[in-house]
Amino acid sequence: MKKAIIAKKVGMTQIFTDAGEVVPVTVLQAGPCYVTQVKTNEKDGYESVQMGFGDIKEKNVNKPRKGHLDKANVGPVRRLKEFKLEDSANYEVGSEVKADVFEAGEKVDVSGISKGKGYQGAIKRHGHSRGPMGHGSKSHRIGGAMGGASYPGRVMKGMKMAGHMGSEKVTVQNLTIVKSDAENNMILIKGAVPGSNGSIVYVTDSTKA
Repeated sequence: MKKAIIAKKVGMTQIFTDAGEVVPVTVLQAGPCYVTQVKTNEKDGYESVQMGFGDIKEKNVNKPRKGHLDKANVGPVRRLKEFKLEDSANYEVGSEVKADVFEAGEKVDVSGISKGKGYQGAIKRHGHSRGPMGHGSKSHRIGGAMGGASYPGRVMKGMKMAGHMGSEKVTVQNLTIVKSDAENNMILIKGAVPGSNGSIVYVTDSTKA
């Protein structure tokens, strides 16, 4: 990847283009991020840039992280994330990365933790069909047969069953940036991105664009 930034999902809204078309957008508070560490091939065996984002009280930062941030001359941050960027050597420790690292029209990938939906049945979780709804049927929304029989006599791995749904890492690819506002640290992305409002997401240039 060539560039990246840490952002917080603010919510969704819609804007109008010059042609009068309505475009649904997700508003992200992108940055400012601070470069807390630059890793090199000579010292670390690979190249990457570590960024910090989000305000936090100094009393809530443990000593190892505080020492790490003090070394970079960066104040307390809530989230640290490492990105393997192609031009890592061009970044300086302590410098800022703002929303203008991306421009309108660019394609990006956005990663985040999806909304948690608790414990769900196979119909909601995997889209299974329900059983007959007549009074005589007693299998309205149950999981149904597992197909084990006498051989192999067990439930096979990967069987689609009821279980925990959501709250997992999701990446949505090839999203389009509609607007980038460095003054207000805002990026508007066409469409939806993973996570609930207030959650942290990671924006990188698209791998498939």
